Amino acid sequence: MDYLRKVVVLLLVHQYFGWLTLAGKISGAEVINFANRQPSWAPIMHMCANLSDITSIRSFFEFRTLDPEGTIFYGDTKEGQDWFVLLLRDGTPEMQIGKANILVSVKGGPKLNDGAWHKLELRSEGKYVVLEVNNKVELVVGLESEQTEDKLTGTIRLALGGMLVNEKRLLQPFKPEMDACIRGGNWLNISTLWDTDASWVLRPCFPEIKRGSYFPGTGLAIFNTSDLPGVETEEKGITVEVSGSYHGTILSLQSPGFEYILSEIEGYKENKDLTMELKEGSDSALPLETSKLTLTILKHSLMLNGYTVLQDESFDILSRWREGMLLAFGGVPGEIKDSKGTHPLQGCLEKISIQGEYIDLDQAFFKHISISSHSCPAKALNELT
Repeated sequence: MDYLRKVVVLLLVHQYFGWLTLAGKISGAEVINFANRQPSWAPIMHMCANLSDITSIRSFFEFRTLDPEGTIFYGDTKEGQDWFVLLLRDGTPEMQIGKANILVSVKGGPKLNDGAWHKLELRSEGKYVVLEVNNKVELVVGLESEQTEDKLTGTIRLALGGMLVNEKRLLQPFKPEMDACIRGGNWLNISTLWDTDASWVLRPCFPEIKRGSYFPGTGLAIFNTSDLPGVETEEKGITVEVSGSYHGTILSLQSPGFEYILSEIEGYKENKDLTMELKEGSDSALPLETSKLTLTILKHSLMLNGYTVLQDESFDILSRWREGMLLAFGGVPGEIKDSKGTHPLQGCLEKISIQGEYIDLDQAFFKHISISSHSCPAKALNELT
């Protein structure tokens, strides 16, 4: 749709020029936050070293996440002819290796997406690649072929949060984005600085985390409703559920000639009042418990926690949903602050579901890089300062 494309172009331009930084150097021992970046297979940082300077191909670091899937660590030799990648799938470690004419994928060990810090170690032992988790060997992968070479020469490249070879070479595809943190890294026991991606910003990690999607008040995530769960019956309509602790604009629904904005009123947080804004200009406030909201979208009406907030027999909302509307969480597309005083969301959405299905913000066709898709600070915002 032309409408969707225009909105996305405007948002991308704002995000790019608002967050662009020059590529630089960084120590691999830093606390590295993977979360705040554009969706990409490219790594957030990478380094290269001569194999002749390395006495042991061994790297270890501490890792923490609540994200079930994404890229952690990558390495290769021979300019990518031989490579490996460590990732999470369903929270479980997985290694994929490409060497000569062999592709291998092995998955196993404990689930790591529990929000706790885990020590990970990867090392090469001849024909074997070994993964230790919390000082216990969890995965051992052996490779041998007439085309493989026992002696390593040339350079070795390492990368975090992405890969340096084309993802089409993977045996098993996966989603590359990872909301995670790494600290205390020791990479091949050398002190080489890493090169960082120009679009990546080094941000601190929350001291403690809980499940949810964190909005710092500077961006939003947008879906095309035609990509989301659809209508089962017109009588039941579409159910959107959100819960958490926040203030500002919770969500907005847009289509040409139609706009619905759901925001918590800034001055009424003690009473938990909400304001609903419609394109036609009619506003209303309801005394609702904002920690848990259910928006029911019917053919000609919208209901919020059982209250009718819109009734229009001339407008078929469900048909528009099927065709494609903009459903944004955290703000209004194309606006930093609208004329009626709504603000981008600040806080944690612990649950976002549509038709009972969990919605992963990494699947949005636009997500601002300030948003952490799978983790929120465990303490309230005013306790973090």
